[in-house]
Amino acid sequence: MKPWRSELRGRRAFIAGLVLLVAVVGAKAGAEGRAARTLSTEGLAKVSDYIRNEVATGKIPGAILLLQQHGKPVYYENFGVRDVGTQISMSVDTIFRLYSMSKSITSVVAMMLVEQGRLSLDDPVSKYIPAFADMKVGIERKAADGKVSLVLEPQQRPITIKDLLRHTAGLPYGFYGGGLVRELHAAADLFNSDLSNAEFVAKIATLPLAEQPGTVWTYGFATDVLGRLVEVVSGKTLLQFAKERLLDPLGMSETAFYVADPARFARIAEPMPGDRSISPTTEVRDIRRPVRWESGGAGMVGTIGDYARFAQMLLNGGTYEAHRYLKPETIALMVSDHIGPETKIARDRMYYPGESSGFGLGFAVRTSVPPGTSWPLGEYRWDGVAGTFFFIDPEDDLFGIFMAQTPSQRGRIQLELKTLIYQAMGR
Repeated sequence: MKPWRSELRGRRAFIAGLVLLVAVVGAKAGAEGRAARTLSTEGLAKVSDYIRNEVATGKIPGAILLLQQHGKPVYYENFGVRDVGTQISMSVDTIFRLYSMSKSITSVVAMMLVEQGRLSLDDPVSKYIPAFADMKVGIERKAADGKVSLVLEPQQRPITIKDLLRHTAGLPYGFYGGGLVRELHAAADLFNSDLSNAEFVAKIATLPLAEQPGTVWTYGFATDVLGRLVEVVSGKTLLQFAKERLLDPLGMSETAFYVADPARFARIAEPMPGDRSISPTTEVRDIRRPVRWESGGAGMVGTIGDYARFAQMLLNGGTYEAHRYLKPETIALMVSDHIGPETKIARDRMYYPGESSGFGLGFAVRTSVPPGTSWPLGEYRWDGVAGTFFFIDPEDDLFGIFMAQTPSQRGRIQLELKTLIYQAMGR
């Protein structure tokens, strides 16, 4: 193919994708009239150059970046290919593994039940899953001979719904951090199992907690337990309830736990062949295969257009296209820091939100300005282990979503790309 034809085709694809995204996510923003910084043309050119270089140097197959301000896309571009094996170009309908970006969706669904009065943040989890009342806390004790053993102690207080939302339930993943409790969780291999949500919580309830409830921010399976709670209270599967209350009304038609239609398989983004590991024991999931486990913490798949609708709803304070999903005060509660100094909650040594951020009910929340920047306070965000991330900046009435499948490069790219985006805003 001649270079000029390839370039023309790329421009047409970009324009078509942008038109589709405008139709998908061009909703009225929730903070009209607020003085907000704008993104400079020169700054955005550096953003594009950065991602192009990541593709050109073979670090990632491709990516999509959307920046939306005041309810309209101000930047959207596809880069590279979905899969180096097929060489199909990246496009707006590409399907990505969301992994932990599922947590924000599950948290919103749970807060809908809180608003209805069917759940309370202070409810003990054992009210809905009785086996959690008997869970013990694993404490390491060192004997005089230096040998370390695990002692099981009772919970000083029950795990609550709030603990699940803010990751203070003591439920680790097990594949990072070390220690005897995490070794037991790793040996259980829950992340690689395909259990129903009921079977999953029954199994995790037999394992010890890593810490006393409400004492340490520990990243792990808490949101998966939350997803099971949604099922118990609603009487429906997590996906059924999420589709009924959030996904279908919001127009998130591509969001699910696997890709069921073979006609859509070619739209799935894949990482580089040598970049499929998300933990020492786990590779990225084949999302063409049906699953029983509707993992509220890491199981969802979807498109950038779907997630953009979700992000705009959050930025709008709980509404989208005249439909209210959550009250503004509920959104405000979710994006407030719930592990600040006044709570005396410690942070594990792998504390992912970073020093300048606390954690709300489903999101990291910026509580201080990182040194050498003027990044906005109140920005909230999260990401996925396969390379996706999003951030919502209420001060500038803006959100950003980056979609790629690149487990090994995700942390570096997120920091470098967000730095360039905020530099484009003069921050």
